[in-house]
Amino acid sequence: MARVVQVRFWVGIGAGWAVSRAARVAGVSRQTGYRWFIEAGGVIGNAAGVLGSRYLSVVEREEISVGLARGDSVREIARLLGRSASTVSREITRNGGVGQYRAHRAEVAARERARRPKTAKLADAAHAELRGYVQGRLRQWWSPAQISTRLAVEFPDRPEMRVSHETIYQSLYVQGRGALRRELARCLRTGRALRLPRRQAQARRARRQLIPDLVEISERPAEAADRAVPGHWER
Repeated sequence: MARVVQVRFWVGIGAGWAVSRAARVAGVSRQTGYRWFIEAGGVIGNAAGVLGSRYLSVVEREEISVGLARGDSVREIARLLGRSASTVSREITRNGGVGQYRAHRAEVAARERARRPKTAKLADAAHAELRGYVQGRLRQWWSPAQISTRLAVEFPDRPEMRVSHETIYQSLYVQGRGALRRELARCLRTGRALRLPRRQAQARRARRQLIPDLVEISERPAEAADRAVPGHWER
C-alpha cells in the first residue's frame, strides 16, 4: 500500500475520526484501517508519516542511477539534484556502490528502513534483564511512569537499565514487537489492550460548531449528579 494512503488514514485518526471514517477517506477498506490501527497499537507515533524533504524521492534515485550510468561524478549528480555530495555518496554506498546501485532496489530498501513500528528496546536480547524488571513491576500493578522513575533510582550507574514510560506503553500496545507479553496490558490501570487516540482541540472545536450551545458532561452542574431536580433524570 502506498505510503501516502497510510499517511492520509493516520491524518484522519489524528483529527479524531473513527477508524471506519479515516479508512473510507483514505480509500481503503474498514478491515485494512483496523489492521493498521491494531498493528500500531493505536499509537500515532508508530504510524507512517509524511517523509521530510531530507529524504530522497523515487525521482531523485532514478536520476542518481542515470547519472552513474553516464559516468557522472558524485559531485555532478549532487549538483543536478540540489543535494549535498555527502547525501548522494551515502545513498550510493548503502545501496551497493557505484557499480551495483539500482533506483528500484534503493527505494525498496529505504521503505523497509522507514517501516513502522520499529523494533522496541525491550525486545532486544541484550536488554533481557531490563525486560524482566519491567514485566515484574507490571505484574505488581506499577504504572509505566513509576517503573521508569524507579529504574533511575535503583540503577543510577547503569544507563542500560533505562526505559521511558512511553517505550513501555508501546511495547505493550504494538503487536509484532515481541517485547512484552500482551496479557500484561491488563495490569495497566486502564486495562486496555489498545491506546485510544485523544481527540484534538481542533476536532472539539468543530463539534462545537456543529452543535450550538453544546455543554460537555464534565461541565454539567453539580446538582445534576443526584438527579434531585426533574429534568436531570436519565432514561
